[in-house]
Amino acid sequence: MTFLENLEIMAKQLKAVSDPNRLKLLACLKKGEVCACDFVDVLNISQPAVSQQLKKLKEAGIIVERPAGTWKHYRLNDVQQPYIQTIIDHLDEISFIRCDC
Repeated sequence: MTFLENLEIMAKQLKAVSDPNRLKLLACLKKGEVCACDFVDVLNISQPAVSQQLKKLKEAGIIVERPAGTWKHYRLNDVQQPYIQTIIDHLDEISFIRCDC
């Protein structure tokens, strides 16, 4: 990867974690895999809005998804850039009630 490509990736990742809702999603994911439906109550926004937030984190390579029936489950990517891992480490975990899907 070239220097400029690395800068583009860094900018995309930092932009992805610059939103309070996306930081909340990451705080939830610190506990492990989470169904997308659980995030609706955590963020108090619509399912399509949750999907848009998750998409930005996924495109930045910070989270990964796994299809499970009609829903998708998300977890933190196993390998993070050190600057992203530091941000995640500083987030307090958010407790929530998990769905049965």
